[in-house]
Amino acid sequence: MYELAQALMPPAIRSRISPEELRRIGRFLLAGGFAALVNWAARFPLNEVMPFGAAVIVAYAVGMVVGFFLYRFFVFEAQQGDPRSQLWKFVVVNLVGAVEVWALAVGSVRWLAPAIGWTLWVEPISHAAAIGIGAATSYVGHRLLTFRQN
Repeated sequence: MYELAQALMPPAIRSRISPEELRRIGRFLLAGGFAALVNWAARFPLNEVMPFGAAVIVAYAVGMVVGFFLYRFFVFEAQQGDPRSQLWKFVVVNLVGAVEVWALAVGSVRWLAPAIGWTLWVEPISHAAAIGIGAATSYVGHRLLTFRQN
Protein backbone atom coordinates (compact mmCIF):
# COMPACT_ATOMS: atom_id res chain seq x y z
CA MET A 1 0.00 0.00 0.00
CA TYR A 2 2.98 2.26 0.62
CA GLU A 3 3.84 1.99 -3.06
CA LEU A 4 0.29 2.91 -4.10
CA ALA A 5 0.24 6.01 -1.89
CA GLN A 6 3.67 6.96 -3.20
CA ALA A 7 2.65 6.43 -6.84
CA LEU A 8 -0.53 8.49 -6.49
CA MET A 9 1.24 11.47 -4.98
CA PRO A 10 2.91 14.18 -7.07
CA PRO A 11 6.73 14.17 -6.67
CA ALA A 12 6.81 17.66 -5.12
CA ILE A 13 4.51 16.54 -2.30
CA ARG A 14 5.99 13.05 -2.00
CA SER A 15 9.45 14.46 -1.25
CA ARG A 16 8.05 16.36 1.76
CA ILE A 17 6.27 13.40 3.38
CA SER A 18 8.03 10.76 5.44
CA PRO A 19 7.81 7.09 4.47
CA GLU A 20 5.90 6.47 7.72
CA GLU A 21 3.28 9.07 6.77
CA LEU A 22 3.01 7.63 3.26
CA ARG A 23 2.31 4.20 4.79
CA ARG A 24 -0.34 5.78 7.01
CA ILE A 25 -1.94 7.41 3.97
CA GLY A 26 -1.92 4.03 2.22
CA ARG A 27 -3.64 2.38 5.20
CA PHE A 28 -6.12 5.27 5.26
CA LEU A 29 -6.91 4.67 1.59
CA LEU A 30 -7.62 0.99 2.31
CA ALA A 31 -9.64 1.52 5.49
CA GLY A 32 -11.36 4.63 4.18
CA GLY A 33 -12.12 2.90 0.90
CA PHE A 34 -13.81 0.07 2.77
CA ALA A 35 -15.76 2.49 5.02
CA ALA A 36 -16.73 4.50 1.92
CA LEU A 37 -17.95 1.32 0.21
CA VAL A 38 -20.08 0.52 3.26
CA ASN A 39 -21.38 4.12 3.21
CA TRP A 40 -22.18 4.02 -0.50
CA ALA A 41 -23.78 0.55 -0.43
CA ALA A 42 -25.89 1.36 2.64
CA ARG A 43 -27.60 4.19 0.76
CA PHE A 44 -29.35 1.86 -1.68
CA PRO A 45 -31.64 0.07 0.81
CA LEU A 46 -32.05 3.28 2.80
CA ASN A 47 -33.18 5.09 -0.36
CA GLU A 48 -36.09 2.63 -0.56
CA VAL A 49 -37.56 4.00 2.67
CA MET A 50 -36.42 7.64 2.71
CA PRO A 51 -35.56 10.49 0.33
CA PHE A 52 -32.10 10.63 -1.30
CA GLY A 53 -30.74 13.43 0.91
CA ALA A 54 -31.77 11.67 4.12
CA ALA A 55 -30.41 8.35 2.86
CA VAL A 56 -27.04 10.00 2.16
CA ILE A 57 -26.83 11.26 5.77
CA VAL A 58 -27.87 7.95 7.37
CA ALA A 59 -25.51 5.98 5.11
CA TYR A 60 -22.72 8.39 6.07
CA ALA A 61 -23.37 7.55 9.75
CA VAL A 62 -23.15 3.81 9.00
CA GLY A 63 -19.80 4.35 7.24
CA MET A 64 -18.64 6.49 10.19
CA VAL A 65 -19.07 3.64 12.65
CA VAL A 66 -17.01 1.32 10.45
CA GLY A 67 -14.43 4.04 9.82
CA PHE A 68 -13.91 4.89 13.49
CA PHE A 69 -12.77 1.39 14.39
CA LEU A 70 -10.68 0.91 11.26
CA TYR A 71 -8.94 4.28 11.64
CA ARG A 72 -8.37 3.87 15.38
CA PHE A 73 -6.82 0.41 15.20
CA PHE A 74 -5.47 0.09 11.67
CA VAL A 75 -4.56 3.53 10.33
CA PHE A 76 -3.56 5.77 13.20
CA GLU A 77 -2.80 2.99 15.71
CA ALA A 78 -4.33 5.08 18.47
CA GLN A 79 -5.49 2.33 20.84
CA GLN A 80 -3.73 3.95 23.79
CA GLY A 81 -5.67 7.22 23.46
CA ASP A 82 -8.88 7.93 25.35
CA PRO A 83 -11.60 6.37 23.16
CA ARG A 84 -14.30 8.80 24.38
CA SER A 85 -12.19 11.81 23.45
CA GLN A 86 -11.31 10.24 20.11
CA LEU A 87 -14.96 9.40 19.43
CA TRP A 88 -16.09 12.96 20.20
CA LYS A 89 -13.43 14.42 17.88
CA PHE A 90 -14.23 11.78 15.26
CA VAL A 91 -17.88 12.85 15.29
CA VAL A 92 -16.94 16.53 14.96
CA VAL A 93 -14.64 15.86 11.99
CA ASN A 94 -17.30 13.67 10.40
CA LEU A 95 -20.07 16.23 10.90
CA VAL A 96 -18.03 18.56 8.72
CA GLY A 97 -17.51 15.69 6.28
CA ALA A 98 -21.20 14.76 6.30
CA VAL A 99 -22.23 18.30 5.41
CA GLU A 100 -19.63 18.35 2.65
CA VAL A 101 -20.71 14.97 1.23
CA TRP A 102 -24.41 15.82 1.48
CA ALA A 103 -23.97 19.19 -0.23
CA LEU A 104 -21.87 17.73 -3.04
CA ALA A 105 -24.13 14.70 -3.62
CA VAL A 106 -27.44 16.54 -3.44
CA GLY A 107 -26.07 19.53 -5.36
CA SER A 108 -24.86 17.24 -8.12
CA VAL A 109 -28.21 15.43 -8.35
CA ARG A 110 -30.43 18.51 -8.13
CA TRP A 111 -28.43 21.10 -10.04
CA LEU A 112 -25.36 19.81 -11.85
CA ALA A 113 -26.93 16.79 -13.54
CA PRO A 114 -29.95 18.69 -14.91
CA ALA A 115 -27.75 21.61 -15.98
CA ILE A 116 -25.54 19.40 -18.14
CA GLY A 117 -28.21 16.93 -19.24
CA TRP A 118 -26.71 14.00 -17.31
CA THR A 119 -29.26 11.21 -16.75
CA LEU A 120 -27.38 7.92 -16.37
CA TRP A 121 -26.77 6.66 -12.78
CA VAL A 122 -26.84 10.20 -11.42
CA GLU A 123 -27.47 9.35 -7.76
CA PRO A 124 -24.92 6.50 -7.37
CA ILE A 125 -22.17 8.38 -9.21
CA SER A 126 -22.89 11.69 -7.45
CA HIS A 127 -22.84 9.99 -4.07
CA ALA A 128 -19.61 8.09 -4.82
CA ALA A 129 -17.86 11.23 -6.08
CA ALA A 130 -18.94 13.20 -3.01
CA ILE A 131 -17.59 10.47 -0.70
CA GLY A 132 -14.28 10.50 -2.57
CA ILE A 133 -13.91 14.27 -2.31
CA GLY A 134 -14.81 14.16 1.39
CA ALA A 135 -12.03 11.64 2.04
CA ALA A 136 -9.31 14.29 1.79
CA THR A 137 -11.03 16.49 4.38
CA SER A 138 -11.55 13.46 6.58
CA TYR A 139 -7.89 12.39 6.50
CA VAL A 140 -6.63 15.83 7.46
CA GLY A 141 -9.18 16.19 10.27
CA HIS A 142 -8.49 12.77 11.74
CA ARG A 143 -4.73 13.13 11.45
CA LEU A 144 -4.62 16.57 13.06
CA LEU A 145 -7.47 16.29 15.55
CA THR A 146 -9.06 12.90 16.20
CA PHE A 147 -6.02 10.63 16.40
CA ARG A 148 -3.32 13.25 16.91
CA GLN A 149 -0.22 11.75 18.44
CA ASN A 150 1.51 13.97 20.96
